[in-house]
Amino acid sequence: MSEHAPVVVKPADHEAFKLPASLSALGLPLCIGGAIALFVGLGLGYSSVSAKFGMSAYLTAFMYCFTIVMGSLFFVLIQHLSRAGWSVVVRRVAELMMMMIVPLAVLFLPILATLFTGEGVLYRWDSSTFWADAHIADEVVANKTGYLSQGFFAIRAVFYFAVWCFLAYYFFKKSTDQDETGEKAATDQMQWWSGPAVMAFSGTLSFAAFDWVMSLSPMWFSTMFGVYIFAGSILSAHCAIAAGTYLLQSKGALKDEVTVEHYHDLGKLIFGFVFFWTYISFSQFMLIWYGNIPEETEWFFVRQQETWVTVAFVLIGLHWLLPFLGTMSIHVRRKPFLVFCWACYILVMHYFDVYWMIMPEAYSGIHGDAYATAGGAIGVVSSLLCVVGMAALLVGVILKLATQTKVAAIRDPRFRESMAFENI
Repeated sequence: MSEHAPVVVKPADHEAFKLPASLSALGLPLCIGGAIALFVGLGLGYSSVSAKFGMSAYLTAFMYCFTIVMGSLFFVLIQHLSRAGWSVVVRRVAELMMMMIVPLAVLFLPILATLFTGEGVLYRWDSSTFWADAHIADEVVANKTGYLSQGFFAIRAVFYFAVWCFLAYYFFKKSTDQDETGEKAATDQMQWWSGPAVMAFSGTLSFAAFDWVMSLSPMWFSTMFGVYIFAGSILSAHCAIAAGTYLLQSKGALKDEVTVEHYHDLGKLIFGFVFFWTYISFSQFMLIWYGNIPEETEWFFVRQQETWVTVAFVLIGLHWLLPFLGTMSIHVRRKPFLVFCWACYILVMHYFDVYWMIMPEAYSGIHGDAYATAGGAIGVVSSLLCVVGMAALLVGVILKLATQTKVAAIRDPRFRESMAFENI
C-alpha cells in the first residue's frame, strides 16, 4: 500500500488473512522432525559427553525458545496497555508465538525430572554432597536450602507456568473470538487486564530466571539477572515477529495490510532493544566488577576463561556492535528484506547469549581445562540439534495453530488505524 493511499479493509474471509497453504503443509513435518532432532541431540550429549552436558544443552535450547515466547507475551500485553494502534496488523504473529508457553510447560518436565531422578545432574544444589564439598557455612546452607529444594522448586515452576498459560490463553482467546464477533468490549477488557498482567509477568519471569538459570551457580546472585533475561526476551521477540511477518508476506498473506511503516517501527524497536540488552549486560558486569566481592564475581570469572571469554567477545562484537550499527540507519529499517535479515541474524546471536549463560555451568565449576572446552565436536552437534529441534517443533505447532485462526486481528477496532499507520 503506497503512502497516503486510501485504506481498504478486505472481507474477513479473504485469503490474505489465512495461513498460506505452503506454510500450513510444513506444520506436521516440522513437529516430527523437530521432536526427532531434539531427542537425538539430548541423547547424544547425555551419552557421549556427560549427563550434565546433555541436560545443560537441553536447558539452553529450552531457555532460548522460552525467552522468545515470553517476549512475545510481553509484546501483546504492552500493546494493549498502551492502546497501540500501529501494531494491530502484526500482533497476531506475537499471539501465536506466546501460545507456545503451553507446549513449553510440557518440555520443561525433563528439566524438572532431573531434581528427582539424579544427584545434581543439572543443578549442583540438588546433590546431597554439594554443600559439604563446597565448604559452605551451615548458616548459609540453611538459608539457601530453604529456597533451593526440589519440592519448592517444582511448586514455583508449576505456579509460573499456570500464570503464563492463563495470560496467554486469555488474551489469545479474547483476540481470536473478536475475529468472529467484532465486539469492541473485548478490546476494552484486554486493555483493563493488561496492567495486572504486566505486573504478574514481571514478577514471575524474574523469579523463573533466578530459579532456572541463576541457581545453576547456587552461590552467585545478581538482582539484575531477571532484567537481563527480559532484555534478551523482548529483543528476540521483536526479531521473531519481524521475521514471521515477512515470511507470511512472502507467501502471500497480509500483502497490503503490513507496510514499510510497520517494518520501520519493528526495526526501531530492534535497534532500541539491542542497545537496551547491551546496557543491562554491561551494567550487571560493571557493578559486580567494581564491587569485586568474591561471592559475586564467581559467575563472571568462569566466563572469562578460555572458550568462554571468546564467546564473551563474540557477544560484544556481534550481538551488540554489529547489529547496533547495522540497524541504525533509517534506510535499513525501511527495507523489509533487510529488517528480516537482521532479525534472523540477531536470533542466532541470541542463542550465543543463552549458551554463554548456561553451558559453562555444565562443568560444575571445576577449574582448569574444563573451561577450555564446549564438549568438543559432539558437544556442538548435540547443542545445535537440541535448539534446532525444539525451535522447529514449536514452529510446527505454531503453524498448526495458525491454520485454525486468522493471521491478523481483523476485527480489532484499531485495525484500520494500523493499516493507515505512518511514521512521523
